[in-house]
Amino acid sequence: MSDMSQQAAPAVSTPPAPGSQQTDGRTVRRPLALRLLARPEVGVFLGAVAVLVFFLAVAPSVRQGGSMATVLYQSSTIGIMALPVALLMIGGEFDLSAGVAVITSALTASMLSYQLTMNVWAGVIVALAVSLGVGAFNGWMLVKTGLPSFLVTLGTFLILQGVNLAVTKLVTGNVATDDISDMDGFEQAKAVFASSFDVGGVEVKITVVWWLVFAALATWVLLRTKYGNWIFAVGGNKDSARAVGVPVTFTKITLFMLVGFGAWFAGMHQLFSFNTVQSGEGVGQELIYIAAAVIGGCLLTGGYGSAIGPVFGAFMFGMVNQGIVYAGWNPDWFKAFLGVMLLGAVLINLWVRRTATRR
Repeated sequence: MSDMSQQAAPAVSTPPAPGSQQTDGRTVRRPLALRLLARPEVGVFLGAVAVLVFFLAVAPSVRQGGSMATVLYQSSTIGIMALPVALLMIGGEFDLSAGVAVITSALTASMLSYQLTMNVWAGVIVALAVSLGVGAFNGWMLVKTGLPSFLVTLGTFLILQGVNLAVTKLVTGNVATDDISDMDGFEQAKAVFASSFDVGGVEVKITVVWWLVFAALATWVLLRTKYGNWIFAVGGNKDSARAVGVPVTFTKITLFMLVGFGAWFAGMHQLFSFNTVQSGEGVGQELIYIAAAVIGGCLLTGGYGSAIGPVFGAFMFGMVNQGIVYAGWNPDWFKAFLGVMLLGAVLINLWVRRTATRR
């Protein structure tokens, strides 16, 4: 009886030895390599390095400072537009009118200034308003109708393409605008949008500087601001984002307006670089911008990506574009090379994400 009445002594747990940690599956810290692979820009960075090394080996002229400056210039003309397009894709949408919108902006500034004999800065400001208006229209149509951005911006693409040609012929009697290089304000505007400066005897275009500034600003917005959180939220799930107080309508419309701003800046660069604009240009460029963003790690489904990735994506485009020329190859292979590069980048990004998320 006494044996049954005895209670077992409480178990005494031995404290863990100093320096040891008890963890479960939820608190295991992944290796640094996997955490780096989880970054959307890592895959395209490695790809950009590989492309650079390849053309440095097969095209010795690429090693010259002037050649690399040309590569950077080509990259910047794509990258300036690829950045807002990438932000829009992270927000879950894309814009098929981005290419012709660049020409619309340039045509507006050129014809308004020349036909009304105004200072070119007046045309520049009106062109900015028009570009932002086109972006706001795309965003407003998207949120009010619920139509996919593919259909909305495809319609805008066709409208702008037709307007560019018809209005230019109506106003100038030609398919191109008149030369504005002798008008008031031209030199000052050219200094902002299309000038060059010397670095160690190498001429570098100002667009390279603007491209890097815009990339730094976009990265700060995405990673350090509330608006950046909104972009990822609406791209991931807009209904859930709206449920927690994210202004989905405001975010979508302003993202399209950012694409409009990029189209304005790219259009001004084209205008003040060549003094005139061909009204039929820009068709197909929207695919280049989208491809640069996709190669940079942005998903077409939204909610994933960075601003740095499209910088490397645009660099790869510029490197291939000029590298083929410097290597003495047939430039007809350029688009085929880009197609292979795009598919390869998508597959690499897919593998990187699966590897990074694997326990």
